[in-house]
Amino acid sequence: MPFAFPERIETERLIIRPARPGDGAEVNAAIRETYDDLHRWMEWADHVPEVAETEARQVWAHGRYLRGEDYSAKAYRKDTGDLAVAIGLHVLDADPPAFEIGYWCRASCQGKGYVTEAVRALTRVAFDVLGARRVEIRCDARNLRSRAVAERAGYPLEAVLPADQTAPDGSVRDTCVYALSRANPVEKSVADGSSGT
Repeated sequence: MPFAFPERIETERLIIRPARPGDGAEVNAAIRETYDDLHRWMEWADHVPEVAETEARQVWAHGRYLRGEDYSAKAYRKDTGDLAVAIGLHVLDADPPAFEIGYWCRASCQGKGYVTEAVRALTRVAFDVLGARRVEIRCDARNLRSRAVAERAGYPLEAVLPADQTAPDGSVRDTCVYALSRANPVEKSVADGSSGT
């Protein structure tokens, strides 16, 4: 089933909105700035893209948003208007709904809590707006920054999957699965924004 993903999400310091045509140049600049980090952890970051390639990706993502298939979004700083975080709410199951949140932060905005703020916002949308039964965050067990975001956002570690995937560098990685569900008592504190301070 298609989902009615929001057009705009506002937090204390960020404005989050879906990927749009025309975003390619600024997203490409953020990728280039952050490529050394992205290349370690993200399967798609196997080369430095040209602007046209990044733009095509934004157009494709926007189409999926319009069809209610996926929410690939960008978080912009309110104080500067700069792109800070790329984040997504990706559909794992449609009925009942389950999602996975993925994210990365541009290098110049790291260490300021923007990703945690955006993750909390998408968590609230998933449960309160889209009726999620479950939301996951998955990452390489060696990616300590990504793991710290999940933990600060109130997600408990549910499992570590040994030798789960091949990492971008060709090594075999263990995958950490962090998850919240309607049955999980931690969910309420995340939904009201009171956990992970």
